[in-house]
Amino acid sequence: MQSKKTKNQEDIIDYYNQTAFDYQLAWYKKDNPALHFGFYDKEKADAHYEALAHTNQVLANAAQIKDGDKVLDAGCGLGASAFWLASHFQVHVTGISLPPKQIQACQERAAVLGLQAQTDFKVASYLNTPFPDHTFDVIWACESVCHAPQKIDFYQEAFRVLKPGGRLIMAEYLRADRPLKPQEEILLKDKWLGNWAINDIDTSEEHLGHLEKVGFQEIDIQNVNEQVRISLRNLHEKCSRSYPIEVVLKSLRIRSKVQHGNLVGSINQYRAFTKGLCML
Repeated sequence: MQSKKTKNQEDIIDYYNQTAFDYQLAWYKKDNPALHFGFYDKEKADAHYEALAHTNQVLANAAQIKDGDKVLDAGCGLGASAFWLASHFQVHVTGISLPPKQIQACQERAAVLGLQAQTDFKVASYLNTPFPDHTFDVIWACESVCHAPQKIDFYQEAFRVLKPGGRLIMAEYLRADRPLKPQEEILLKDKWLGNWAINDIDTSEEHLGHLEKVGFQEIDIQNVNEQVRISLRNLHEKCSRSYPIEVVLKSLRIRSKVQHGNLVGSINQYRAFTKGLCML
């Protein structure tokens, strides 16, 4: 029996269902359906699609991914990271996400790539997974924990399903402070986060507190603003160019409120970033 979805989960599913075409059109290529930002490195990545793939290499290095690992991709989206890991290492990756359409797409792509033996995908919440204690060597969460209403709930579940000595690797948005000034909070939460089906994001100190409280050790939080700045700017520029047409399409009801909000949120995310209200 499937549990009843919360309002937050319904909003997340609706957001990704309605914006799927936007992501496909503006952001990724078919062979790398990445929903995350790109990591720019002068030696290894200097173009948009290359930077998207390079994000996986950076996270894999930080997580010390090795052959034989069992990996949980928590909030796998369309499976870009899961397939990259399965293609570069002898690992098994389980991807979970809330939207059934995303999971179906992952399953179909696994068959096309011949990676069914190394991957499996399930509709599930990373706050309440169907896995036994101590199942995974690595939990991978790339720009997904932002959607959790209470971030500590994710950390508690992650700690439960990780094996002793397991590793958690994340790429995540952080707020600079709590609280911000009133107008800054409006920019951050109403004009950006709310338009991406995100209730709020935590500070680095709050994340650290959650991690320590549930039992994680050897915690390292790094600021990669300079490495992702170009990627954030790319999104801002694309959406800003599209905005005049978007307004017309919205007025004609060709574009929905959610789709319009996604574009507006993308513009305002970079505004919040350049004002120092958030970081990655």
